[in-house]
Amino acid sequence: MPRFLLGVLAYIIPTFPLGYVWHLVAFKEYYDSLQIYRADIVIPFGLASMAIQGVAWAFIYSRLFAGESVLRGALKFAGLATPLAWSFLVLVVAAKHHMTSVTGFVLIETAFTIVQYIVVSPLIALAFSARKA
Repeated sequence: MPRFLLGVLAYIIPTFPLGYVWHLVAFKEYYDSLQIYRADIVIPFGLASMAIQGVAWAFIYSRLFAGESVLRGALKFAGLATPLAWSFLVLVVAAKHHMTSVTGFVLIETAFTIVQYIVVSPLIALAFSARKA
């Protein structure tokens, strides 16, 4: 399987179940109390978003960090991707949407973003590592 596709899958495969469980199961009541989400969440839009992000992150990783060791590549990628993702997935949502607690939203989504990139960064790095595939 080509490394690029592996990189895309390394993002999508863990992100969907992690996001689903985090937002709609484990912390559902907390998110409900924030009154930020629609009652009828459109899961295909979430999957499409993850696919686009996976392609973008795999492209970026392939250009900037391919061939690095898994640890070094994961740390470099996480150092770039985590604050960037936080800016467009947490800050901008908090700035634009009504919610009962902006601070509460920023805290829980910051935690999610950190956990997400702790999980996906080494997997993407593994897909593009210097080792023979």
